[in-house]
Amino acid sequence: MIVAFDPGKNLGVAFVTEAGLLERGLVIEPAALAALELPDGATILVGDGTGSAAVIAALASRGLGAELVEEEGTSLEGRELYYAANPPRGLARFVPRGMLSPPVLVDDFAAYAIALRWLEHKEARRG
Repeated sequence: MIVAFDPGKNLGVAFVTEAGLLERGLVIEPAALAALELPDGATILVGDGTGSAAVIAALASRGLGAELVEEEGTSLEGRELYYAANPPRGLARFVPRGMLSPPVLVDDFAAYAIALRWLEHKEARRG
């Protein structure tokens, strides 16, 4: 299992399988990280943007290590992943996705994008 974090004002969390499937996504306040249950042996990834140092420190205080992943552009990728999982309905189907605003926070999908990016680089290193 991979657990990816998109740090910022809100903390996006994505639980992702090694095959790249999103098992669960959450958007929490950074303070809630201390109580978040994480699977034993999970690979933990943290986006390297704003707030990453605080997330790394919070995980370290729990005895957990994390790998930093380049997160530039993952907010936009997260929006695309959100709309792939939740296609617009009604007249919104005809509006270009770039002009739509998701009705919910998509920080969890940005964390998912971080996990997918890491998996893609992992695969490239193998091949």
